[in-house]
Amino acid sequence: MATAVELLPREYGYVVLVLVLYTFLNFWMAGKVGKARKKYKVPYPTLYASESDNKDAKVFNCVQRGHQNSLELMPLFLVLLLLGGLKHPCISAGLGLFYTVTRYFYFKGYSTGDPENRLAVGKYGFLALLGHIVCTISFGVTLLLRG
Repeated sequence: MATAVELLPREYGYVVLVLVLYTFLNFWMAGKVGKARKKYKVPYPTLYASESDNKDAKVFNCVQRGHQNSLELMPLFLVLLLLGGLKHPCISAGLGLFYTVTRYFYFKGYSTGDPENRLAVGKYGFLALLGHIVCTISFGVTLLLRG
């Protein structure tokens, strides 16, 4: 009897490594938010700084929002990456790597304090998500059509 790991395509390892890479990106973003908290004097548990109380509120809020948006999309990204990767591991890993790079630039752009800067490269991440949706649909259809 084969184990679950033996049933996975060998290339699924790329999918797993992209997941780990995205995890490190998330840790890095969280660290940047922590540093911004100290720099702009925004204590926990305050999620966003008030512009009436803090002259640097907009810059801090942009750093915080860049990370928060990545957290909001993370469950969708990871589920699509892992499921679509079962049928299309190399395509899913490539899309996942592309998505991770775009999230880095999304965060870096947002962290400048000008929300428009998040879109220069970051906007292309949605193309990767669309590709993941196609891979996951393909996986679902394959499951339904197998005999």
